[in-house]
Amino acid sequence: MDKVRKTFDKWAENGRAELMELEHGKNVSKFLDSISFDSKFTFLDVGCGNGWVVRKIANNPNCKKAIGIDKSKKMIIQAKKKDGSKKEKYIHADIESWKHNGKFNFIFSMESLYYAYSIEKALKKIYRLLSPGGQFFCGTDFYTDNKATVRWADIMKIQMHLHSKKEWKEFFKNAGFEVRAKHIRDLKNRKKWKRDYGTLFIIGTKPK
Repeated sequence: MDKVRKTFDKWAENGRAELMELEHGKNVSKFLDSISFDSKFTFLDVGCGNGWVVRKIANNPNCKKAIGIDKSKKMIIQAKKKDGSKKEKYIHADIESWKHNGKFNFIFSMESLYYAYSIEKALKKIYRLLSPGGQFFCGTDFYTDNKATVRWADIMKIQMHLHSKKEWKEFFKNAGFEVRAKHIRDLKNRKKWKRDYGTLFIIGTKPK
């Protein structure tokens, strides 16, 4: 078993899944609430954890289907326990090897893509899974511009690919996306980096 999967299996058992929801929920909700889901859509969450984003999206009346995948089997077990809608589906898989024939209008990933064996390979797969005109939203607090978080890899002792905002945008462009970036800050948070830098969202649009 790889170290990333093993770590997140432990987190699923010790309550860290709920802590991640608490830590990231405010900025993620602020970001997602800024997106116009104004027509029927399908949604995929890559690295869904206990499924909190999938559940939020499934509540949108225009959502036809919301799927969450995670390489941690125990995270998927937690997600299925919390399953609240027939629109939701949770699958134990990593994005690189997942076999899926359909397309999605929106794909989301929060604090998970930098754990991939290859960011380039993961992005190419995500690009293929998007419908023309579809969008991929990739959120991260772990990037070189945010000096307070760069030590996370040493603390976690697992593979985490650290890149700058500029490098992230370049990855997306190389995969074929039209790309822009957005920072979501929590101005009232006690942590200075959450106020000053916040969560970096890279938004990739697949050309029509």
